[in-house]
Amino acid sequence: MKLSEYTEYDAIGLAELVANGDVTTAELAEVAREAITLVNSDINAVIESWPASDSGAGACQGGPLAGVPFLIKDLAVSMQGKKLELGSRLAKGVVATEDSWLMSRFRAAGLITIGRTATPEMAFSTTTESTLQGATRNPWLPESSAGGSSGGAAAAVAAGLVPLAHATDAAGSIRVPAAYNGLFGLKPTRGRSSNGPSLDEVFAGFGVQLGVSRSVRDSAALLDAIQGHAAGEPYITPAPARSFLSEVSREPGKLKIGLMLDPWNGERTDPVIAAATSSTASLLEALGHTVVELQPTLGASWDAFVQMNATIWTATLVGWIEGLAATTGRPIDNTTLEPATLACFQYGKEEKASSFAAALAMRNQVTRSVGAWFEEVDLLLTPTLPQMAPAIGTYDVGAESMTGLEWTQRVFRHSPFTPPFNVSGVPAMSVPLEVHPSTGLPIGMQFAAGFGREDTLLRLAGQLEEARPWIDRRPMLWAGSRSK
Repeated sequence: MKLSEYTEYDAIGLAELVANGDVTTAELAEVAREAITLVNSDINAVIESWPASDSGAGACQGGPLAGVPFLIKDLAVSMQGKKLELGSRLAKGVVATEDSWLMSRFRAAGLITIGRTATPEMAFSTTTESTLQGATRNPWLPESSAGGSSGGAAAAVAAGLVPLAHATDAAGSIRVPAAYNGLFGLKPTRGRSSNGPSLDEVFAGFGVQLGVSRSVRDSAALLDAIQGHAAGEPYITPAPARSFLSEVSREPGKLKIGLMLDPWNGERTDPVIAAATSSTASLLEALGHTVVELQPTLGASWDAFVQMNATIWTATLVGWIEGLAATTGRPIDNTTLEPATLACFQYGKEEKASSFAAALAMRNQVTRSVGAWFEEVDLLLTPTLPQMAPAIGTYDVGAESMTGLEWTQRVFRHSPFTPPFNVSGVPAMSVPLEVHPSTGLPIGMQFAAGFGREDTLLRLAGQLEEARPWIDRRPMLWAGSRSK
């Protein structure tokens, strides 16, 4: 198979070729590795790759993703015998001793894992520019950020290196890079799959895992492959009545959709992005849905909401960082950690147990408020992000003088629409429906639903994908155009 042919298929399309005997899994993996060789030096998305023989795929004889080349993020998922460095010098060279539960699901699905993708240090940023791994560039505009924290995954998929890649989301880390890179990104419901065994709820339940893809059906099939539970789970979300993949082709019915243009922090969305969101609202109405303007309340002030997240995030980072220091024998200082991460570590060390308990109480307030929104509407529509992607090198200017709270404020100001759905645990997705009228760069639209209602999101996403298709849009850096 030629590289130009490979990049024309989504993951399910490639798996169908394997199932029909038109191509072998080894041939697909080799083409994917060719794509990495030809393009990755321009985007720095893949930080390590290996032959298909090292993928450790299970003996899956079928399934919608069997035989598909795949990449895992350098965080939250562990693959036995492969490095897990969390984008940090503190963890440089650390090798996983066992598969995480999620990795075992990837293997069982027949995915051919051929490498790992870049992440910002400890995933606490919405750009992917770590000291250890360098900056990941956006294939649409290489001077711009690919987003974060799953920026490596999104840049790799957007550039055609693989059709589908693992990603995580604790405050928007699937949806942010999906929006910047013109991809579909679904954040599942809390408890939909396991973070275990070494991780449990991840930032008090905020962190979940899935992936980014060019087609809706690929993410749906990946969710089918990973949904479920291991023993001892802190959260268990019931299995769906039907497969998530089957929902993509089902009619969503007539939905009532709330529209929110400006974020909770009191700032205004870029007029171009606000207009794009209104364009999506018009499309929804043309499809028969009802759209009503809303300004839902969080149940807390924005400052208190950010403070709550800072407490939970930084206190959790303390355990991660101290554990890595004990494992590697390295110091916890500016030789091993970036300024923002070190500031967050110090902030977390100073927080009190009573502050953490108060943060959990506020999590409950926010969760109750968000839950009530979906008694009024079926879905909420917002821009995924209020601004276009920042230029490489600008995001962390001044970080060396910030406290952990100030860094959290910066991260949340950059992506104010996404974190409430992590705190409340409800599913949300970024859909690449719009483009900037002057530059042609992607603009993502975020939809959120009530707890456990990925089915509603996927039905609407399938309808929108058919009405306003995006899969044939191509970025500046595209593997298919470099085929030999």
